Amino acid sequence: MNCLRFAAALSLSLPLFSKGAEPAYANDFQSAEVGKVPKDFLVVSGAFTVQQDGANKFLGLPGAPLDTHGALFGPAQMDGMSATAKFFGTKTGRKFPAFGLSLNGAGGYRLQVSAAKKQLEIFKGDEARLGVAFEWPDATWVSLRIQARKTPAGAWVIEGKAWPASGVEPEKWSIALEEKDAPAAGRPGIWGSPFSGTPIRFDDIIISAMR
Repeated sequence: MNCLRFAAALSLSLPLFSKGAEPAYANDFQSAEVGKVPKDFLVVSGAFTVQQDGANKFLGLPGAPLDTHGALFGPAQMDGMSATAKFFGTKTGRKFPAFGLSLNGAGGYRLQVSAAKKQLEIFKGDEARLGVAFEWPDATWVSLRIQARKTPAGAWVIEGKAWPASGVEPEKWSIALEEKDAPAAGRPGIWGSPFSGTPIRFDDIIISAMR
């Protein structure tokens, strides 16, 4: 997405948060150097690099090795923040990618599209905690949103949703996991598992106040 379109989309997204709120972090990679990793990213694993397709720049992950790779970015937080990002992947025959967006550090909560399982899942670290049906649209940009909040009763709820990036964000959350323990403070992250052997793209990351 070019800078003008990203700025317009960002301005439209702001009313979804508290009035007058400004994003704590936003990156559309348009000012990033191709072939490099943005300086504010901490790569956990994987050969992430900024790439370009026409006028659009994005963060790319190659189709090998077939493992789970991730990178952290933005400010560390425990709760009160909402993260969104766009993801693009393709299948090869019966092989499908998986990708996700996380909060609370490398071992925190991750909202993941598990295309082979036809599910949208919430992970805690590497452990799948909850899943709901989700039909992943192949070769289409998909948006994810995740947030963690404390309830009046003292429990913690991790909520997530996924939708085609060209469409309208659903009002309702697609999945919600209730936990007793407070999440750890940590940076958000993006994750990709190129099990189809094809690259995964990441774009338009926004961290802002919780809805």
